[in-house]
Amino acid sequence: MAQDRLQKIIAQAGLASRRQAEELVTQGLVKVNGVTVRELGAKADPTRDRIEVNGKKLIKEARRYILLHKPLHCVTTSSDDRGRPTVFDHLGGVQERVFSVGRLDFDTEGLLFLTNDGDLAHALMHPSSEAPKVYQVKVEGLPTLATLERLHTGVLLEDGPAQAAEIFMINPGKRVSQRNTWLQITVTEGRNRLIRRMLEQVGHPVQRLRRVGFANLELTEALRPGQWRDLTSDELRKLKNAARDAVDRRRALRADDEEGAEDWGAGF
Repeated sequence: MAQDRLQKIIAQAGLASRRQAEELVTQGLVKVNGVTVRELGAKADPTRDRIEVNGKKLIKEARRYILLHKPLHCVTTSSDDRGRPTVFDHLGGVQERVFSVGRLDFDTEGLLFLTNDGDLAHALMHPSSEAPKVYQVKVEGLPTLATLERLHTGVLLEDGPAQAAEIFMINPGKRVSQRNTWLQITVTEGRNRLIRRMLEQVGHPVQRLRRVGFANLELTEALRPGQWRDLTSDELRKLKNAARDAVDRRRALRADDEEGAEDWGAGF
């Protein structure tokens, strides 16, 4: 097997995302054949070289792609300093060391994609991917059409402008009420608590929030809160195609860094 960059090998082994793997290298936590390596351009052959990460021998795992219906009141990190439940408490039977692609808040439920494929995760999480994220939101009050248009056009938050790629009212089996309203909102970025902050900005605080779509993945009623399943081959194929499209956009935006952009897309 040909040599490859250390951060790519670590990501493909499921230990971390590519960016996290780069930090492990620069922090001096990676050894190749007993020698600490800190240079990001360093390469190795995982079939011949002994690679250690934070004192443990790297063992390449089989790729795993999981769709979880995240329940309320758990975090998406592997551990929590406040002792709160994590999504990994619901992944019984999963032996691989997967991580979540993006996060959902403690008080947000819905679709969460987890994998140990660092290349795919990075491509989907990079801002250039513009992967659509679809939410159903219960808000206080009854927003006007002008308010919905304002959210679609864009509102100014403390960390910059934000807008909904698509927004409309939905009615999941309930009559229209002046007290609260269900909306469906699609965004293409993943800033912290973005949906909540956008709706607070227009005077309609969120009462309930659930994600029902990410890229080509959809959450159905067949998957109850706390349940998970592996992606189908068709879902995975479409997801990888979306990731490749994101890499192509990144290449176009960063044509002056062809080597780095090409390297990101080589793993899926």
